[in-house]
Amino acid sequence: MNWGLIGGGDGSQIGYTHRASACLHRGFNFVAGALDVNPERSKTFGVSLGLDRDRAYASWQDMLDGEKGREDKCELVTIATPNSTHFEIAKAFLEAGFNVLCEKPLTMTVEEARELVRVSQESKRVCAVNYGYSGYPMVRQMRDMVSAGDLGGIRMVFAEFAGGFMADAADADNPRVRWRFDPKQAGVAAVTVDCGTHALHLATYVTGQNVKAVSSDFVSAIKGRELEDDNLSAFRLDRGTVGRLWTSGLAIGRTHGLSLQVFGEKGGLRWTQEQPNQLYWTPLNKPTQVLERGGADLYPLAKKANSITIGHPEGFVAAVGNIYRDLHDVILANKAGEVPDLLSLTYPSVEDGCHSIEVVHAMAASSKKGGQWVDV
Repeated sequence: MNWGLIGGGDGSQIGYTHRASACLHRGFNFVAGALDVNPERSKTFGVSLGLDRDRAYASWQDMLDGEKGREDKCELVTIATPNSTHFEIAKAFLEAGFNVLCEKPLTMTVEEARELVRVSQESKRVCAVNYGYSGYPMVRQMRDMVSAGDLGGIRMVFAEFAGGFMADAADADNPRVRWRFDPKQAGVAAVTVDCGTHALHLATYVTGQNVKAVSSDFVSAIKGRELEDDNLSAFRLDRGTVGRLWTSGLAIGRTHGLSLQVFGEKGGLRWTQEQPNQLYWTPLNKPTQVLERGGADLYPLAKKANSITIGHPEGFVAAVGNIYRDLHDVILANKAGEVPDLLSLTYPSVEDGCHSIEVVHAMAASSKKGGQWVDV
């Protein structure tokens, strides 16, 4: 299938990941792009990556006009632009009949997120959100273990995404950092949107539950920041599970800091993104076991997500590649009028993206009320 990218230009943190991941399983060909807000840079960078000159577009509007009339148009368009532009671009491409993968956050407001859910449903097009960490095989193993009842009833889930990537006060004038604390460009939250939503999505993805209420404490520890650089939240899931989230950009010494722990009646699971190939499983009153990616005794979701033999490192590009493989399978089935493989339907959907926005807005409201519980 043909694939196009909007944003992710030269020097982008996420652009290379999308280009590598989309083509990893040979499901997509990179044929079109509007890669930079500057028209000349956009076209020049596109050509340097091998795009034909007539498909290295100056703007996303040009790309929309140029692609929708082609017989070989993009089957999937990825949006990797700043937060404030996601809604307009995603809506335009969905309405024009394209399938869309949008970087998180899906939108800046709840109303916009719900509108994209509606447009996706009415257009009968796939709209996904790049919560790429859910593509890791051992995260998918966690989901299957919870679903199979290996842990019994889930009592508690603890999600963290805390690192030192926002800890330098000297970054006040760094354009790569500054916009994240500007409400006009980032929305109602900073580190919660940037990192916390990834951890929250893992919590809901693995447990199969949504967040129903939150109690949050937002902190702006570095002077001059309008939005938070640390968030400690309690939350409740809709089948009674207790949740805890810590997300921070101030945790100097922590490299990445994404982890998930799930505790049930019959055992507990622990996974850390910096050592993604191992999952720690402790059955009640028994020793801890280390489950390895690629192991023969894993569940189907983890087996399908595995790309290379056991013992070889497999990282973030491969995890996002699993999201693209899911989307490829689903789009192909939809075109053929067939039911997609159920194992491919766990990709992070527009509904998941909308739920994340609802949770973030509830957390922001709770923090303003001194941590009072707020319904999602």
